[in-house]
Amino acid sequence: MKNPLLSLSAILAASALALTACGGEGDGDHATDSAADGASPAAEGAEDGVLAVVEHMYGPTEVLEPQGGELRVVALGWSDAEIALALGVEPVAVHDWQSFGEESHGVGPWAADLFDEVDPEVIPRTDGDLDYEYIQSLAPDLILNVNSGYDEAEYQRLSEIAPTVSGPEGAANYNPGWEKQTQLVADSLGLSAEGTELIEQTHAKIEEAREAHPEFEGVEAVTGSKFGEAYGLNLSGDMRWDIMELLGFEMYGPAAELNNGEDFYADIAEEQVETFDADVAVLYPIGYTLQELQADPLISSLDVVQQDRAVFLESDSELSMAFSAGSPLSIELVLEELTPQLAEAVENLD
Repeated sequence: MKNPLLSLSAILAASALALTACGGEGDGDHATDSAADGASPAAEGAEDGVLAVVEHMYGPTEVLEPQGGELRVVALGWSDAEIALALGVEPVAVHDWQSFGEESHGVGPWAADLFDEVDPEVIPRTDGDLDYEYIQSLAPDLILNVNSGYDEAEYQRLSEIAPTVSGPEGAANYNPGWEKQTQLVADSLGLSAEGTELIEQTHAKIEEAREAHPEFEGVEAVTGSKFGEAYGLNLSGDMRWDIMELLGFEMYGPAAELNNGEDFYADIAEEQVETFDADVAVLYPIGYTLQELQADPLISSLDVVQQDRAVFLESDSELSMAFSAGSPLSIELVLEELTPQLAEAVENLD
């Protein structure tokens, strides 16, 4: 099994909003959640036969050492599979949140080549319930559902199949924060130290990009989208904004007034579209073309657009998908490809 973390300094030095090869059979009998007195959030090898004890919003989950093979992991949460891959673990099944498809193994193109020994089952995204019988047929030793809608009934049903790890305590739906998500996935795999290292390396790469662009400091910015007849603004907790802040940008005043610290997204009415008129804006369409977004009369009337200070992302481009994935590997790609476009936009402030 490849372990990209061993060479991650090279991977992350080049620049990214879940496993292992086939192993022991898994079934509902090993779905054991146990509260160990004094156990750390991820007690690796806490006792014989225990890989880790992981604390999350629904309490502690005990992950057992696989019997006679590699850990079989089903990655259901948004970007959980990519994080596992970055840690050298190949999921046996991936929930394809962004419709990457089977050719990409249900993960972003920036992560697909990390599948080596496993050809994972790709679970298509659906608005309905998960197919629990199908998930059980995959015989998982562990189910990762760290970045999800945090439905307790769903969690309980999954836990009947195999030990299941949900999001961090207090997280809003689909908003665990990339650092906490990364650490929870790593803890679940018995790779806590490697998860911490991955987070540190990613922060170092972000800081390197920030230091290379001191002109970003203090520039007011927004990120947002249009879908159908509605507009939306990314707020703190959404990596599509957080990466901007980490690079030195500040949230534009009218947008900051909507940043309540609880929601990671705000609906913007037509009469509020000037909320996007910051020094710099990153805008992307959802459900239609970039050309349609650029032709929108309200968007096209903004000074930030007319003065070429807006960065527009194609909805199906690798950069746009990485911008939404929010994993360490996708952050790497965003730093490589978005940062130069932001630099051009800032130049147009002069």
